[in-house]
Amino acid sequence: MGAVSRPSLRYGHAGFAKRGEDYFLVEPDCLRVPGEPSSAFSVFAVFDGHNGVSAAVFSKEHLLEHVMSAVPQGIGRDDWLQALPRALVAGFVKTDIDFQRKGEASGTTATLVVVDGFTVTVASVGDSRCILDTQGGVISLLTVDHRLEENVEERERVTASGGEVSRLNLCGGQEVGPLRCWPGGLCLSRSIGDTDVGEFIVPIPHVKQVKLSNAGGRLIIASDGIWDALSSEAAAQACRGLPAELAAKLVVKQALKTSGLKDDTTCVVVDIIPSDHSSTPPSLSPKKSQNKLRSLLFGRRSHSSVGKLGDKSASFGSVEELFEEGSAMLGRNFPSKANPRCAICQVDQAQFEDLVADNGGGCCSAPSAQWSGPYLCSDCRKKKDAMEGKRSSRSTACR
Repeated sequence: MGAVSRPSLRYGHAGFAKRGEDYFLVEPDCLRVPGEPSSAFSVFAVFDGHNGVSAAVFSKEHLLEHVMSAVPQGIGRDDWLQALPRALVAGFVKTDIDFQRKGEASGTTATLVVVDGFTVTVASVGDSRCILDTQGGVISLLTVDHRLEENVEERERVTASGGEVSRLNLCGGQEVGPLRCWPGGLCLSRSIGDTDVGEFIVPIPHVKQVKLSNAGGRLIIASDGIWDALSSEAAAQACRGLPAELAAKLVVKQALKTSGLKDDTTCVVVDIIPSDHSSTPPSLSPKKSQNKLRSLLFGRRSHSSVGKLGDKSASFGSVEELFEEGSAMLGRNFPSKANPRCAICQVDQAQFEDLVADNGGGCCSAPSAQWSGPYLCSDCRKKKDAMEGKRSSRSTACR
């Protein structure tokens, strides 16, 4: 059999603003290698800001740039796809670090989707969501909601690393509203920004990479204004058989019809279409067959589990899972002492004392300690400690 032709993409977006804090990104014509069409890929993202728009705007403008700067140069497509999950983690962390240095208190969710052929890679913090609707009406959830109310593992992680999780306490001791993290009162356990809520709210994304069958599929990426009103299955069913632009509008319309305009609502629909079809993927046409909801949830795994690539991929109907990981994902290629680089954010460190050797038991006791790597800048060390439920003790850092 010959090589499968690359699919074409059709996409559309829609939304209604209540607070004006939702932003989205559509970059359909990216190139890994300038001037080489064979290196094309596309990027779609949704950012749901809170406490102002600054973090959402900053992430929209800089997140993709930071992701791409963490991808090794001069590699082929297979290596690019394998390097992408780690680069996504690096890009999210670098964006968070750069924004926090601005000294603003705003924060944002971020769901970034990279489409290269039939391979889809999704990285997400917060409660914006990406679902995949494929052959036979099988719906796959490609993100994990980082809401403290619903995610038991994240609650345990936050409390283990020093945060307090409780509801808003009114006068008289009455508790109201969703579970929040204190200090700060944020309902989410992961975000970009949020300088004022403590180091246990981390920007490290859940990353999932899947390969679609040659039948293609439809991605629905949306902020929580959609998902608070519609289930994944309801959103997919509301727009089956329609072109992407109209589909996005119909999802938003259905969400507003269900619950009214209680929050910003943003929806991006992306159709991955086989080269021998000219419109909606055939698998997304309305069918009488029973729809199935397949939630590939991070919540079923330990947050410290190690993501696997390639040889241990798993198939879910017409979707092949290539990678899933929700922890800090430290790389195996450690930097040399002559050119130290943080293993998470991938930023070169000008001074050795800015790095801490991560040998599993905390930081090294002196600069003369064995250089065995991986190495973390002080910011990323705090985030890794928080991801592992450790109480950070920065006073012990190497000097």
